[in-house]
Amino acid sequence: MKNINYKKLAIFIAIPLVLGALIGLITMKGSSSYNGPVPRWLFPVVWSVLYILMGISSYIISDNKKLLNIYKINLIVNLLWPIIFFLFKLKVLAFFWILILILIVGYMIYKFYQENKLSSYLLIPYILWLVFASVLNLLEL
Repeated sequence: MKNINYKKLAIFIAIPLVLGALIGLITMKGSSSYNGPVPRWLFPVVWSVLYILMGISSYIISDNKKLLNIYKINLIVNLLWPIIFFLFKLKVLAFFWILILILIVGYMIYKFYQENKLSSYLLIPYILWLVFASVLNLLEL
């Protein structure tokens, strides 16, 4: 990343952070009943870090419209999971939804790697967290 456009970078970081925060507010009431093995306060902390990494990664590949479209699909699928799980309490559907998300993110990492290795490396914590979250989801079934 030689010539960093800091305004554009800030926008790419802000998009998932703001959307994630909005979804968090929408699903807050439903998530208050969650009593899993992970403390509730940890989720917004982890997701904030992951959204920042996702934003940086998407900024790096932002000149490639095809890759940016994969990222957008990922973001939509990602943001729908808490609605399915916490708001609608469709935990079986949420489990399969997160498995689909893991596949999308795996594909995204593979494609990003072909364009820019750093952009794919930034997504590794994201897919690891999704695998962990899928186990937590499975425990709720």
